[in-house]
Amino acid sequence: MAIVKMKRIRLIALAQDRDALLAGLLHAGCVEVKEPSQTLAEGPDFLRREDARVAQAKDAQGELKAAVTVLNHTAPQKGGLFTPRDQMTEKDFLDKAALDRALALAEEINSHAKAVSACIAREARLEADRLALEPWSAYDAPLELKGTKTTSVLLGTVPSAVDFPAMAGAVEEAAGAAVVHLLSTGRQQHCLEILCHRSCEQETLEALRAYGFSFAQMKELTGTVAENLQRIQSEMEETQRQRQQAVEAIRALGPRRRELQIAMDRIAQVVATESTKERLLNAGPVLYLDGWVPEERTGKLEQLLAAFDCAYALEDPAPEEYSQVPVALKNGKLTRCMNMVTEMYSLPVYGTVDPNPLMAPFFILFYGIMMADMGYGLLMILGAIFMIKKMQARGGMRNFAELLFYCGISTFFVGAITGGFFGDFLTQIIGIISPGTEFALPALFTPMNDTIAILGGSLVLGFIQIITGQIVSFVEKARHGHLMDGIWDEGTWWVLYLAVIFLALGIGNVGGYPVVLIIGLVMLVVGSTRNAKGFGKVGAFIGAVYNGVTGIFGDVMSYARLMALMLSGSIIASVFNTLGGLTGNVILFLVISMLGNALNFALNLLGCYVHDLRLQCLEFFGKFYQDGGKPFRPLAINTKYVDIKEEN
Repeated sequence: MAIVKMKRIRLIALAQDRDALLAGLLHAGCVEVKEPSQTLAEGPDFLRREDARVAQAKDAQGELKAAVTVLNHTAPQKGGLFTPRDQMTEKDFLDKAALDRALALAEEINSHAKAVSACIAREARLEADRLALEPWSAYDAPLELKGTKTTSVLLGTVPSAVDFPAMAGAVEEAAGAAVVHLLSTGRQQHCLEILCHRSCEQETLEALRAYGFSFAQMKELTGTVAENLQRIQSEMEETQRQRQQAVEAIRALGPRRRELQIAMDRIAQVVATESTKERLLNAGPVLYLDGWVPEERTGKLEQLLAAFDCAYALEDPAPEEYSQVPVALKNGKLTRCMNMVTEMYSLPVYGTVDPNPLMAPFFILFYGIMMADMGYGLLMILGAIFMIKKMQARGGMRNFAELLFYCGISTFFVGAITGGFFGDFLTQIIGIISPGTEFALPALFTPMNDTIAILGGSLVLGFIQIITGQIVSFVEKARHGHLMDGIWDEGTWWVLYLAVIFLALGIGNVGGYPVVLIIGLVMLVVGSTRNAKGFGKVGAFIGAVYNGVTGIFGDVMSYARLMALMLSGSIIASVFNTLGGLTGNVILFLVISMLGNALNFALNLLGCYVHDLRLQCLEFFGKFYQDGGKPFRPLAINTKYVDIKEEN
């Protein structure tokens, strides 16, 4: 229920034991090797970074990912969402021969994929050539023929907007011995064949250029147009055959997809190991490792290191190192689901407070208040159970499922108090089935009839959470030797809160200023001006009053969103139920009500989470939370497709 205490490990071992040592650390999964400090990395000449093959491992990882992507596209697998994960021993999982076979398989798949891509590109080029030649299909002379000794043959185009008879007449008039034939007309151009005497070729071209003439680009083709079209068709058919052959080869390898997926898990460990290896320092026959290990795992680490000829030291991090110490949170079953909220915001700095146990009851309760419907709560509970049992959710997805489960329970409980079951679903459907019958679920209060009471309760709950945050801040300051700061910063406002409560309850001298209020004001003056000098004390006092009053008032009013979302969700559900009830037909009512409630549920599922997250991260965390912690990422076996089982 706190931030895991870390130990810094400095280790010197024989370089020849490097691979065995890293394999042991991978198995232990409890050491994060840190980047060497600049002093060491750039200091003594005898210290240098260990050689690693990170780039090579990442290239292999890319090959595997590409092969899986090809299979998913070419040979998609159906029904794989709930496929149980394979169970493997660590020894079998880290089998290098199996990884090499998978890499060879990936290379084969990727080579077929490249062949498919090459065929597709060639088909595109052939199709472009066909489209370029088809307008010239009426030309039956060999394309390499440029004319005779006395006659020139010119092939070219002019824009389709050109008046062909006028152009032909102009050419014959300008050149005399020239004839223009129209081979075809398209949407953009006329295709022309021009025969002219070589003595007047220049005059012919000048007359044609006046109409936008340009020579046809035949790419050094030989033979007739018909022969070239036939050749293109034959090449197209052969290319399509080759492409289909490559596609079938990929599909034939589809059943081996699991090998690639397991290999992706395997190569991930190789990448992690090589990346860690790169952070080691080498000094000839020895190597140097600097890292972090959870204090509770040091026994396991020392047992591992006993098998090596090495020297090491385990130390507590110095306070000035706290910002660099990686953070791991250790929470129980009821609070570990809050890790997804904390990690989404930012981890706490090492040496500060873990917010999860403090935040969990508020987050779950607030979510239930905003959602406030038994039907929605049941859907959330069932969805969470489905994710945990059927989908076997793990890691972050498991945290999400557990948070959904607890928030579902809270939503159901608040819904039972407010009498909400998909809005007023039961009231409406009973009214359709049995007209004149009035039915409503029992409720202590309802969003639409007790809005002010709910608003007041929301603000009270918000004030309680703000006070909780201030208490945590006070305790943390006292724990770190800053008790007086806690008294001036938080204690002052507690005294003022107490004074306001006394005044509201009529305790003390209500006609004048209560003693408690005077004490609070004196503390506010002293505390706000303790670090200011001269005229700055006045500004410090005014700023403290303004920022304190407006800040606390604004924070408390933010909790009005609890009432607002409860009210909006209830109204939207009731509106759709009423629309369905107007039909007077049970079937139509069910259709309209289900569609409306599905939309309302989806919107509130996300909306309540976002607003709840805002209350925690701004109003609550702002009182005590120190963010910016670095997540603890040890060298460990992390898998997506397989589960590592214990060896007997």
